[in-house]
Amino acid sequence: YGFTVLHGLTLPGSACNPCGTLQPMWGGGIPLGMGGVKICAQFLAAGLARLFMSFVWSLEMAEPHFGALSQGCSHPMRTSELQAFCIELLFSVVFQLTALRVERVSPKYKVHLVALLITMLVYAGGNLTGAIFNPALASSLHPNCFYEQFFSYSLVYWIAPSLGKFLILDVF
Repeated sequence: YGFTVLHGLTLPGSACNPCGTLQPMWGGGIPLGMGGVKICAQFLAAGLARLFMSFVWSLEMAEPHFGALSQGCSHPMRTSELQAFCIELLFSVVFQLTALRVERVSPKYKVHLVALLITMLVYAGGNLTGAIFNPALASSLHPNCFYEQFFSYSLVYWIAPSLGKFLILDVF
């Protein structure tokens, strides 16, 4: 919650999720090339965050970090692929509907509404899919899983959030 509020207050209008960049691209608000650059930057930032996280974990400052990097893939999906796809799709739709609904709300209140929603979605589905609904974040958190099960992870963590975004943009 705190990091989302901090991000919203200090970097208004920025998107850390490729699905968030798709909306202005789809609506013609930004050129296709600029949207592509933003999405590439989001994946690059997620990759750099992964490297930094690996460095911090290698310091083994906390007990859960001891040997965690050598364990390889820790699968975030604790349910079937179909259920995981539906959860990520639903969370993406709920998030996008809320984002459209709070566009006219004062920024000092909007950041708290968005942060609360993200926190609730992660709490509701985090134990089943990780409640990521962000393709860049999913690639960063579970890169080894993507290599091992590329199709199912692409379907759940890339296609479902993007499809949710496009469904909302097409309907509204």
